[in-house]
Amino acid sequence: MSYAIPGFRHPNLPKNDLGFTTKDYEGAVSTLCAGCGHDSISAAIIEACFELSIPPHHVAKLSGIGCSSKTPTYFLGNSHGFNSVHGRMPAVATGANMANRDLIYIGVSGDGDTASIGMGQFVHSVRRNVDMVYICENNGVYGLTKGQDSATTDIGSKSKKGEPNAMEPIDLCSVALQLGATFVAQSFSGDKHQLVPLIQAAIAHRGFAFINVISPCVTFNNTPGSTKSYDFIRQHMASSNTVDFVPHAEEITTEYAPGTSTSVTMHDGSAINLQKMDPNLDIHSRRSALALMQEYKAQDKVLTGLLFVDEDSQDIHTTMNTTKTPLRALSEKELCPGSAALEKINQSLR
Repeated sequence: MSYAIPGFRHPNLPKNDLGFTTKDYEGAVSTLCAGCGHDSISAAIIEACFELSIPPHHVAKLSGIGCSSKTPTYFLGNSHGFNSVHGRMPAVATGANMANRDLIYIGVSGDGDTASIGMGQFVHSVRRNVDMVYICENNGVYGLTKGQDSATTDIGSKSKKGEPNAMEPIDLCSVALQLGATFVAQSFSGDKHQLVPLIQAAIAHRGFAFINVISPCVTFNNTPGSTKSYDFIRQHMASSNTVDFVPHAEEITTEYAPGTSTSVTMHDGSAINLQKMDPNLDIHSRRSALALMQEYKAQDKVLTGLLFVDEDSQDIHTTMNTTKTPLRALSEKELCPGSAALEKINQSLR
């Protein structure tokens, strides 16, 4: 059996501003289970980067251990990549970001990699406001170790093993909001029209952008009793708003009343339909997002969409007043300025 991607592509494939096609943003052939929601997320990342005309070599993709952490192999094959140990991806991403602030960092993790062994790492990457996109592919089970309940499994949810989960789940969006994340969103792997713009907005955000993507496991957690199955999510999904993302260009403005929709013509001649968000959700208020999430949870519904964004976010580089020149570009003279510079620093601290 061959897993090689055919080299041939139709010569008239659409190209972005860089002259690239989606083929230039692909990776290796996925070895995940057929129908896995994680592959849909990989496809969404490919489309988001293609539409934004991001040079693949300007992206660094990082992951830990788990089914989700395998997925960076399947997108952006021409970008930088690092597969770390279980739960340690945020620390590696933080170090890489401090060394080279000019790259776009996309961290891919899972509910086990984030909410269990990696929770401490996740917490500190949030509080430091590391400039990165953190995507959690949340399926509620440990797929690589044959389907045990994870820390995000809902009470009473049945995975393939057949026993209802008795433990209180960790709501990663709520945790991120309470820790001070400056961009928090939630989506579903089967909702491409919502997920792609959310990824694009997360890439454009300055600071820690967290997207929790519910991604049903077709092997261990797609049973009728599971609250992470495709059928359950489709039947219980409630969208907080209809989102789209406009790359930096000449400003397009429109006015329309809350609760109504309007069609806006974009720069390329295409049109998007905008709908005012739920008036009960203020995406600039953590309290509003947390309250509405709890309200929908009480109705057995999953709230999806952009939940919170801080447009005045200051990332770790601004907070620490780091050099605007990436550390990798500094010369020996700048890194080792001599004893006189050290004495000046010591004097300033006395």
